[in-house]
Parts: sequence; C-alpha cells; structure tokens
Amino acid sequence: MSPDEILKALYDETLVGNAPRVLELTNMGLDTGMSPETMLFDALIPSLEEVGARFERGDFFVPEMLIAGKAMSGALDVLRPLLADTGAETVGTFLMGTVKGDVHDIGKNLVNIMLEGAGFHVIDLGVQVAPEKFVAAIEEHKPDVVGFSAFLTTTMPMFKANINALEKAGLRDKVIVMVGGAPVTQEYADAVGADGYAADASAAVKRAKELIHKRRVAAV
Repeated sequence: MSPDEILKALYDETLVGNAPRVLELTNMGLDTGMSPETMLFDALIPSLEEVGARFERGDFFVPEMLIAGKAMSGALDVLRPLLADTGAETVGTFLMGTVKGDVHDIGKNLVNIMLEGAGFHVIDLGVQVAPEKFVAAIEEHKPDVVGFSAFLTTTMPMFKANINALEKAGLRDKVIVMVGGAPVTQEYADAVGADGYAADASAAVKRAKELIHKRRVAAV
C-alpha cells in the first residue's frame, strides 16, 4: 500500500472502530517510513473529528463513538513513544475531569485522546469529580491546564464552584482553567471566569496550546 492508501484506510477503519485493522495499518505505516505525526494529523485525528460530527448530527451514537475512540487509542499506544522521541511530549500537562453530578465522559474522552495525540501528558480524574478532588490533584500533579467538562446544563454551575475552590486553595493563578461540554458557550465560560473554552476536541487542543504559549511568554 502507498502512504496515501494507508492514510485513507486508517481514516476509514478508525471511523468504523476496527481496532485490529487500525493497529495493523499503523504498524504498516511505520514500516514504510511514515512519520507518527502524519498518521496522527492526516488520518487518525480527522477520523475522530468526523466521528464527533456524526454524533452531533445523530448519525452515530455512544457505542460508535466509544469503539472509534478505542481503535484510535490502540494506534496511540504505538505512536505515543515515537511522538515522545520527536519531542512532541513536551507540550504540557492537562488535568481533566467531568464535574460533580455529571457522569458523561464521551466528549471528555475524545478530548483526552486528541490532547495525547498532540503531545500533552493527560491526567484523567474521570467523572463526578468534586471540587476538592480537583484541588488535591492540582497540588499533586501541578498541571499547566485543568479542564472541567459538563454535559448537563444542571451541572454547569460546578465550573464556578470549582474555580472558587481553586481560589480558596490559592491555586487559581497557578493553572489555566478550560471548560467545555455540549451546552457550554464562550459567554458562559467568560461569566464563570474560565481562561479558555472550546466547542470541540480539536479546538480544545488548539486553545490549550495557545493558552500555554501565552502564559510561558508572559513568564519570561
């Protein structure tokens, strides 16, 4: 197979969640001299973005998203060490969790996969994460960014509760706060005092990189 054929097949097989074939194609690509970045940014991530778009349109449901994400995770297990060798691992540390009262994690998991693919070290606290757990994890891991995810309008007020907890613990100025989730808007993010908002997983990666770069430049 040519590199273009491998990329197309990687895209197609990730889309349908064919994990064994995605793994096979990933190794095939490496054997033919393709770079991990090319496979990630030209096939795997675009495929996952399409999965997200189909979910939003109602063409895909939770099971399809999960198996596609799992298929990509298998490829990432192979590519991650190679991306680390190229220096891609040095982007930053991202602490992520779905807020207290909310058990939705599909969007969060997709963001995590794409952050890892872009070279972030991701620490996932899971779902139903209470403010004090976020505080403890920030103190322990000292991440560059903390991400609060909410899928329900009823749990969105937890963003403000979490930020208040960070302020009380004296951590607010030490970490970039990003928020996201289906019902969240830029206006709401601004209202609760978050540093950043992203409408989807690919935008989250881009915004996180921008915010980290801005903070590092300011610190110089």
